[in-house]
Amino acid sequence: MSFSIFSDKSIQPDNRKLAAALGHTYPLWVEIKSHIQAEYGELVEEWKYYSPKSGWILKSLNKKRNLFFFTPCQKYFRISFIFGDKTVAAIEKSDLPAAMIEELRKARKYAEGRGLRLEIRKRSDVEHVKKLLAVKVMN
Repeated sequence: MSFSIFSDKSIQPDNRKLAAALGHTYPLWVEIKSHIQAEYGELVEEWKYYSPKSGWILKSLNKKRNLFFFTPCQKYFRISFIFGDKTVAAIEKSDLPAAMIEELRKARKYAEGRGLRLEIRKRSDVEHVKKLLAVKVMN
């Protein structure tokens, strides 16, 4: 598993640094953010430095609700979701790829829910994020 490309605690990422690190996937990140604002309203972003191993990770919230965690990597990024039981059940009935649904089913269950990590490298990955966000917000 990759961790954040930004591992120096003294240097918080900004849009310029993100664009350089993400390369061709930076527009995909911008598209996800624009989609959230257009569909769900305010997007609150909180950069957090969790540890030297994980580096800087962006917590994305909508109306104080945690949507996902964004981890910038070299030329791609990862989005990590946490889903409660109701949302997992809705995802199981969705048209998302069977492998993704199976990964979620097999994920260890914690008090907060089950986790699912997606590596975003191409446009179709963005569509999966949009579908997962829709299910999460509705449940």
